Amino acid sequence: MFSVKPVKPTFKSYLPPLQTDLRKSPQPIKKLEAKLLPGEIVVNEVNFVRKCIGAESGRDDLWGKLICTNFKISFITHDTLPLQKFQYRSRLLGEHDIPLACVEQVVTVNDAKGKQKVLGSNQKLKFNPTELIVYCKDFRIVRFRFDEAGPESAKKVCLAIAHYCQPADPQLLFGFEYVGKQYYGSSGDRVNGVDHGGGLQTPLFDRPSEWDREIKRTGASEWRVCSVNEGYAISPSLPEYFVVPVSLADQDLKQYSGFFATQRLPLWCWNHPNGSALVRMASIRDPAQQRKLDQRICNAITKSHPKRSDVTKSDLDKTLPNIQDIQAAFVRLRQICVIEPFEESEEKWLSSIESSRWLEYVRAFLKHSAETVYILEGKRSSVILQEEEDRDLSCVVSSLVQLMLDPHFRSLQGFQSLVQKEWVMAGHRFLDRCNHLKKNDKEECPLFLLFLDCVSQLMNQYPAAFEFTETYLTVLSDSMWVPVFSTFLFNCPLQHAEHSKEFAQSKNIPLGEDKALRFPPVWDWSQQFTLKDQALFNSPLYVGKGATCVQNGAVKSFRRTKKSYSSTLRGMPSFQNGMAGEHTLDSLPRRNSLVLRLRPEFSQMRDAPENPSERFFRDWFSRPPDLQGLLLPQLLPSHLKLWRLYFLRWVPEAQISRGGPITAFHKLSLLADEIEILQSQLRQYKGSTPASTPAFTPGTPQPEHRRMYFKASSPQDDASPPEYLSSSFPFSPVGNLCRRNILGTPFSKFLSGAKIWLSTETLANETV
Repeated sequence: MFSVKPVKPTFKSYLPPLQTDLRKSPQPIKKLEAKLLPGEIVVNEVNFVRKCIGAESGRDDLWGKLICTNFKISFITHDTLPLQKFQYRSRLLGEHDIPLACVEQVVTVNDAKGKQKVLGSNQKLKFNPTELIVYCKDFRIVRFRFDEAGPESAKKVCLAIAHYCQPADPQLLFGFEYVGKQYYGSSGDRVNGVDHGGGLQTPLFDRPSEWDREIKRTGASEWRVCSVNEGYAISPSLPEYFVVPVSLADQDLKQYSGFFATQRLPLWCWNHPNGSALVRMASIRDPAQQRKLDQRICNAITKSHPKRSDVTKSDLDKTLPNIQDIQAAFVRLRQICVIEPFEESEEKWLSSIESSRWLEYVRAFLKHSAETVYILEGKRSSVILQEEEDRDLSCVVSSLVQLMLDPHFRSLQGFQSLVQKEWVMAGHRFLDRCNHLKKNDKEECPLFLLFLDCVSQLMNQYPAAFEFTETYLTVLSDSMWVPVFSTFLFNCPLQHAEHSKEFAQSKNIPLGEDKALRFPPVWDWSQQFTLKDQALFNSPLYVGKGATCVQNGAVKSFRRTKKSYSSTLRGMPSFQNGMAGEHTLDSLPRRNSLVLRLRPEFSQMRDAPENPSERFFRDWFSRPPDLQGLLLPQLLPSHLKLWRLYFLRWVPEAQISRGGPITAFHKLSLLADEIEILQSQLRQYKGSTPASTPAFTPGTPQPEHRRMYFKASSPQDDASPPEYLSSSFPFSPVGNLCRRNILGTPFSKFLSGAKIWLSTETLANETV
């Protein structure tokens, strides 16, 4: 007898699982519906949509409903992701949601006709799409297939997405509807709003008392809070309250304001303990008044210094790349990281990263900030950062300088106050630079992302000096595309006030005691994450002023001295003027590397007589760093790394399962958590008799408000990294980067170096 092999089925069903289950299961199936926030409405939707997961095979794809609301693109499914890795859970967004503000470009494809089109607002679509590709500002590429969906419904949802991701007016951004419905009741009282000072620890710097506290904290006794711009009477882009020298009267400020670009008077940023001040200033438009006004401002700043030191001016427009150069570098970097095939092992990919010039610009800002630090610390002189409108480059440099000099800004709350003070209240144009309205591509520039990249470089070099983590910086950057926070929605405080008031009046929203809608700041992280997920922001390595230690059984405040700090912990070679020593340069650099081009410069530096700035940097790098003091960046190209967690988190080829920095973070978190538990037990022991104090074991249940995300367990538990850990943690590339070639056209041709990613040859085939 011969056994007959079963015949494999030749037909594969592509019906959505939801349809097939209806026939064989009598149980009612939960309806696919989007979770809507207050003020959110469904604009259009289509059933039987397939979300592409794998690059080539469709076996892991998910079936569900694609929904467009006035806030997000939402994909709802009963299926679970294959090989699902851990992801943090947002309270505002679902697992498959994309905020409309995060959409960079919408591309529709018709396989049968061989057509593809970039959709703009209020455009027509002359073919029924079989596929939708959404390019996101956070580097995701998400694809949806409409093989089983109704063609007209698919077309309508694509047009709705293209229309609603390009609002024509700031008041059409979802945040206005959300705040109006979420926080204001019919009586005009705030239902659940952010009550100023009620629980929010980060100062917003929208009232004089918060500026007063900053003046006292830095010891700036010769500076005062000025209210000359109250009601935005002088400058539309300045805050209502800011700090000026005591010697400048309000009448003088009103007289001077007309000569500055957009009436932006000089702004005090920070005071060094030696008395030198960091000030930022717009350019003086009237050449006839240039010298006279410069002298008066400098004299006032000099009088505020206890030693009456001279003032140094730094022209940022002449020494740093402009916003067009930075944007061009960012576009090239995006193309290399997510559009083109990822081949990290090849020199071509590494040299492409270098040729994008992004890291070169990161180095330029760090270098200029370090030179400014030398003037403030080494020369004990005040510095004026001058820029045409004082709203872009000066935000980056002033923030980095304070971060290097003041350990307060390296704590979580301190860093948030720094961003609020130097970016939000100083009038950085987030609305334009993020291009939320998609009106003017020439105004778009990722300056805030560049700043966060600079911060991540400092964190990599001095991890124990920062209370927050890489995850925090990445989530903060992602929050720019969640348009419900006042932090990233407006160009200046006045724009915030005007649009909020107009919207409230147009919708008949009773404001009560408020003059305008009060948007929540991004610093209220409970809006987005649970306390457990917020623990991912806390670094286990941080050594702050308030850190505790145990000496002779007593819990005391931790104070690190230079003698107790081992230079071996630093693991860095000696440096001269922020550069590596000779033995580092003799390592094998890549072909065409910056190291080879910089080699003559180092030789000249060593042969030339040492100037005071070189001596300052050499002396600092020759000593172990004081983590609660000055920090200087190491500027050799080999020390500046691509920010992998941000730029490569969606790339499957770059993901290391149970590997990468997160494995060390996991181990250190367990140790830090166990130490925290022991300290708590010691405090309890100190206040009770030994007989009444229970013995502690690592498995003892402890309160859930501990700082670390990863909690210490009993010695019997497996302490190895969890299976869900990867180098992309807490993000997952599954379903977030699907870049398969379409119709034989490589994705590299979808980029022209500007905003329109489709080639002109493709667009020529269709009349728009």
